[in-house]
Amino acid sequence: MKRRVLLAGVGALAVVLAGCSSGGDSAVPPAGGGATSSPDLFRDAPVAAASAILPGSTMEKIKKRGKLVVAEALDAPLLSQQNPSNPDEVTGFDADLAKLLAVYILGKPEVDIVPPATETREALLANGTVDVVFNTYTITEERAQQVSFAGPYFESGLAVAVKAGNKDIKGVDDLDGKNVIVGANTPAVTEVPKVAPSAKITTFGTDPQAVTALLQGRGDAYVQDLTLLASDAKANPQLAVVGNPFTKEPYGIGLAHGDDDFKEFVNDWLKKIQDGGQWAQAWKGSLGTVVESDPPTPPAIGSVPGS
Repeated sequence: MKRRVLLAGVGALAVVLAGCSSGGDSAVPPAGGGATSSPDLFRDAPVAAASAILPGSTMEKIKKRGKLVVAEALDAPLLSQQNPSNPDEVTGFDADLAKLLAVYILGKPEVDIVPPATETREALLANGTVDVVFNTYTITEERAQQVSFAGPYFESGLAVAVKAGNKDIKGVDDLDGKNVIVGANTPAVTEVPKVAPSAKITTFGTDPQAVTALLQGRGDAYVQDLTLLASDAKANPQLAVVGNPFTKEPYGIGLAHGDDDFKEFVNDWLKKIQDGGQWAQAWKGSLGTVVESDPPTPPAIGSVPGS
């Protein structure tokens, strides 16, 4: 399944690749492969009935074009990462969901990628450069004034990492009385004391410093956003992510503002892949490879303001 990367878009977008929703950008995808897509994921995936492809709709436009055009990062391990030895191969949870949506519309996982910067996602949708955004795009009421959101399709948030082999900490409920590492000026600074009042908090200025401190035994656990911890664990097998997030950061699928027919169509597809097991299969093959828990329950569609 070939995935072309389109270096086109808005302003300086042609050379900017997006990271997570927090906004770190990089000009070159990091070395190393991401997750591996299973052919079975797409072989068994649902395909929309012909009657669902409404005349004059975005779905019909995509079907006639023969490609789904997606704003998607190329440098986000386990979410959407380009293989440096095969630029057409982009793997991860977001990447697989984009392919599954393409299968639903086209019957095949044909996707063209426009790598976005965090600040250009709304413009890419507004000017029709892309059909959808899969880019750790947190749903907010403010953003929903400029774009429409299908979903949420995934709920990230603060999670817990420990040194591999630690059997005492299985999640946030085990943090009381422990030395917990957090990033300075991150939500963990205020959220950890709420769930573990007797925990000792140790702050570090950067994520690499925090990971190093944990692996050196200068803390019992490290609390950070799940997607960042998953990336850390992918790069360093001495790190293990335990349990599921204990705060909520709902990711949505960005669509052009006011395209109600397409939003309903995408939400129907999302429910189908949740019920059919493809959502969980995509999670297991990506984030689930480094998170020591069963697949989480997907968030309810339309459950957050702005969705």
